[in-house]
Amino acid sequence: MKKLLSLLVFSFAFTLTPAFAADVGMMNVDELKGMLDSDNLVILDVRTGKDWSSSEFKIPGAIRANPRDFATWGESHPKDKKIVLYCA
Repeated sequence: MKKLLSLLVFSFAFTLTPAFAADVGMMNVDELKGMLDSDNLVILDVRTGKDWSSSEFKIPGAIRANPRDFATWGESHPKDKKIVLYCA
């Protein structure tokens, strides 16, 4: 669980316009924990390779998303929900 808590967590909401780095907010682990039961949250696990496949720490309900497919995420995930990305 400590590894999970040490993950770098980024959050942002998809809008109709592209998000720029300055527009992307950061979230700490406690903030994410407080939101886990929210219906307005989508968690994308964007870890790659062995960081994902060999990890024993996965957030329940998180959706595996290939970071190379970033351009298609807006089509596959609701724009009215907070999207949280996490990686190792």
